[in-house]
Amino acid sequence: MSSSTPSSASPSARPQIAILGTGKIGEALLGGLLRSGRTPADLLATTRRPERAAALRERYGVETTDTAAAAKSAGILILAVKPQDMAALLDELAPGLPPDRLVISAAAGVTTAFIEDRLPSGTPVVRVMPNTPALVDEAMSVISGGAHATAEHLDWTEDIFGSVGRTMRLPEHQQDAATALSGSGPAYFYFLVEAMIDAGILLGLPRDKAHALIVQSAVGASVMLRDSGEHPVRLREAVTSPGGTTISAIRELENHGVRAALIAALEAAHDRSRALGGGQR
Repeated sequence: MSSSTPSSASPSARPQIAILGTGKIGEALLGGLLRSGRTPADLLATTRRPERAAALRERYGVETTDTAAAAKSAGILILAVKPQDMAALLDELAPGLPPDRLVISAAAGVTTAFIEDRLPSGTPVVRVMPNTPALVDEAMSVISGGAHATAEHLDWTEDIFGSVGRTMRLPEHQQDAATALSGSGPAYFYFLVEAMIDAGILLGLPRDKAHALIVQSAVGASVMLRDSGEHPVRLREAVTSPGGTTISAIRELENHGVRAALIAALEAAHDRSRALGGGQR
């Protein structure tokens, strides 16, 4: 089952959620969950720096604690740390983890099997690949269940990540591809926008004007892609008049191998995601 729309899962009771690791994605989830109607009492957060803990308490009103205490108190644990920090976190978490806790990983490349092997037998694990537009409630989060995850666990996960955008369920063997496309995807768009702004400056526009023109064009094009249901080729053709400016630009993009470069870039991201999951650094 998959969904590219905001989650409609509505579990009847909401256990406390602990977010272990409060970097960009962890903090985005914290804010999104509060905006979606949860209260600070519904949430816990962990962080290793006292000043960071104080900032989270002041900004969101949530309790901050350590990993062991979070495992005892919360029914759902979200592991929002970097892939290279996952093994150490699991070693810290495993000794005091009750068997009925749902563990959700938001670390790129880390498989559910890797996590299950380091936690008490039978622990339900769900793997999620969100992206940074979670900061503005426009994330795309891809969800895959592990060996012991039930439909209810997946519903819970959709309910949580639906608070910061859209969700999609995929088999876990497709997670590395999803990471390459949507997990890393925003960076590719920022890279293209940066280059287009530079082109605007080269063509004589002030930076702020070039920025405004390109960003709004990107927003408008994204909304049309999402809401029109049209294939991108048809949308592109609608802008491409015979002998016009757009076809001249597209010819140059093709001559410079931009399409092939993008495909190669996504393949590289896919391979790196697999390497991270295999323990490479």
